[in-house]
Amino acid sequence: MKRRALIAAALGTLVAASLAASASADPQAGARSEAAAVSCRGTINIGNLTVLTGPAAFLGQSQQSWAELAAKRVGAQLGLRARVIGFDTTLDPAVALTAAQRLVGNRSVIATIGPATSGGVAATSRTLADARVVHVTPSATAAALTKGGSPTATGFFYRIVADDSVQGTGQAKYAIDRLNADKATVFDAQEPYSVGLANTVERYLERRNVTVQRLSVTNSTSDFSSFVTRIPSDTDVVFTPFQVAANANQIAVLLKEQGKRAVVFGGDGTVDPAFKVPGSYVSNFAPDLASIPGRAAILNAWRRDNPGRTPDVFGPPAYGAVQSILYAVKRACAGKSSVERINVKRKMKSGPIPNWILGGSFRYSSKTNDPLNGGFWLYQVQANGSLKQIGRL
Repeated sequence: MKRRALIAAALGTLVAASLAASASADPQAGARSEAAAVSCRGTINIGNLTVLTGPAAFLGQSQQSWAELAAKRVGAQLGLRARVIGFDTTLDPAVALTAAQRLVGNRSVIATIGPATSGGVAATSRTLADARVVHVTPSATAAALTKGGSPTATGFFYRIVADDSVQGTGQAKYAIDRLNADKATVFDAQEPYSVGLANTVERYLERRNVTVQRLSVTNSTSDFSSFVTRIPSDTDVVFTPFQVAANANQIAVLLKEQGKRAVVFGGDGTVDPAFKVPGSYVSNFAPDLASIPGRAAILNAWRRDNPGRTPDVFGPPAYGAVQSILYAVKRACAGKSSVERINVKRKMKSGPIPNWILGGSFRYSSKTNDPLNGGFWLYQVQANGSLKQIGRL
């Protein structure tokens, strides 16, 4: 318990420092940016604060490709010309803050999707809100980000995916009810997303009388052999809520090499071909698009734009984030020739979004800027490394 409190305190200090830095970086940026209006008949520029380089670049590049498809397709459906501009955040909150400051300074950007990670959101929300920039994350799932009293719950930050209170509880419940887990190991990577998800899993397991071992690493840890050696041989499940899929995969490989039976559960951050040990599980905030009726045309359009690539379950919510922004822009443009950033914010909850990428229509909650009735889906890694959808958690 003392170690967990120290990690939480350190994370709190990091978030506070990031927010303070963003507030002091350029106090006039918001005023300058708000003064610029964007023509409703011109090109609507939408930013994308995501991980485009580094060990998790696969995920950010997938988001960029789906966001670009939405700008083209949804923009045309709404009679808007739209473009997505990528801003690389890596996995470093400080880099995310710098990227957000660059985005704010580009007065042609009317809103943005992202940041992709919870640490990125914590570091940038104040900078974006001060500049009146709506930011819609398609993947940051730390539960506290949108809750009252959180410094990130600015009113300009929105989320189209469920949070980790849903993911962590669902994972832990599945491990107990379906895998008969009595003993578990829970890792964390000492950053907001990982610690928050790990805490949710651990609390639920302990309430159900599962014996829990907690191990803490960092995103830069490259050798997990000593940690896996510490996992008891009778452990049933190992939870790896990481943002680097290769790390979860290394743990799964080492468990097998050491003759240990534990099954690895990765979070949404490990939905990546690098996590490929058969029998492992991952959860994600979106279902397989191919399982949703009427989505063949969108999938085919993505394949045409991305020859040689394989669609995944991580990218499509970025399409939904762009949908959310473009519908707000369209409503803000009604009867006007131009709009400002604040006009987008005022229309974010003004109505449902039809033909939602993930099926049906979409609405935000009336209580928070979270999705109404969002969920998580469970997948299992197959012998060829592909993911098989098991069902909704």
